[in-house]
Amino acid sequence: MIAHVERWLPVGQARRGGARLPLPELDVWLLLPTLALCGLGLIMVYSSSQALAYTDYGNPAYFFERQLLWLLLGLAAMLVCARIDYGHWVELAPWLSALTVLLLLAVLVPHIGVEVQGARRWIRLGPLDLQPSVLAQFMVVISGAVWLERLGPRISELRGGVTNYALALGGVGLLVVMEKDLGSTVILGLVGLGLLWLAGVRFRHLAGLGAAAALVCLLLVRAEPYRVTRLLSYLDPFAHKLGSGFQAVEALYSLGVGGLTGTGLTGPVAPSQLLPEAHTDFIFAIIGEDLGLVGTLAVLGLFLLFAWRGARAARNAPDRLGVLLAGGVTIWIVGQALINIGGVTDTIPSTGVPLTFISFGGSSLALSLAATGILLNISARERRSRSDRARPDHRGRDRGPLHPGHSRGGGAAAG
Repeated sequence: MIAHVERWLPVGQARRGGARLPLPELDVWLLLPTLALCGLGLIMVYSSSQALAYTDYGNPAYFFERQLLWLLLGLAAMLVCARIDYGHWVELAPWLSALTVLLLLAVLVPHIGVEVQGARRWIRLGPLDLQPSVLAQFMVVISGAVWLERLGPRISELRGGVTNYALALGGVGLLVVMEKDLGSTVILGLVGLGLLWLAGVRFRHLAGLGAAAALVCLLLVRAEPYRVTRLLSYLDPFAHKLGSGFQAVEALYSLGVGGLTGTGLTGPVAPSQLLPEAHTDFIFAIIGEDLGLVGTLAVLGLFLLFAWRGARAARNAPDRLGVLLAGGVTIWIVGQALINIGGVTDTIPSTGVPLTFISFGGSSLALSLAATGILLNISARERRSRSDRARPDHRGRDRGPLHPGHSRGGGAAAG
């Protein structure tokens, strides 16, 4: 195993020109918002959960400690992924897909999957809980990018191209739906369609798949009474403020109480004390209450900075695989954050997805950081190849690209 890892971390050329990445080549403007959001998440998890943690577990730092453990694991995964050439995910994609499907099936088995409020979404691993649906999102980014890169020009074909991809994505989504996790299913659809758009699928095919996905989503909402109730409470939460709209109303109150600068982390008792599970899906409301409009705008600004650097990495990626991976990671992380914020502010129906890097939830935090490591690797490759092109040789001539075919869209796997 060590030999395989060393093969992936050569000090020289690899199949896609990969090499060990010196730390200075990492994209600081991508790394900084990631670390800032994670740090803010630790603070807000403790602020929003200490009363609940003390009541239920006798330890006000119960949720904070677990979030910190997952954060350390995630940072380690991010550093590893940042140093492994992204081209090697082609080799890992089949194994990752098989593991994901196995875990998605295992979580449905009694005594393996942990059932909470009628939903089976977690597998308990000692003090930690693994959520296979989050691994499925990570897998769709990786395997979807690899699949679409291999299709190449065939992406314009409906039969045998887009159809097979859509069926595979639908199969994974069906397993997630069986866990009663509609929010993760929505994220899977968002990432899957986003990758198709990046790959250059024909507009009519993309529009047709989008319409089909919207219809399936509507049918899934109609299939469960609690989802219909949640949709009605979104349309008028104050008409259901003592029932299904309670959480949405309390979240809006919390955002309003915060005002411009917030009540502070040690502020007076406020509506957040009534907000159920405030440290998970609705933590953005606590940010608004404790840090005010300034805090919420800062969070949005950090995600916009992340989106900008991610889009830049995708635009300048050395090959088609890099474009799809960088774009897929950016769509996943930023798209999930915007969906969460939209649900908390009642802009869109609440789907139960966490706020990336901030909400309590180990699987989401660790895998989002691992995906960020892949994005850092792609960004560093672009930065290194640009400096190689600009650096003259000993005779003052332009050295050119370090590796043959190392140009926009000209990689070994370019479609």
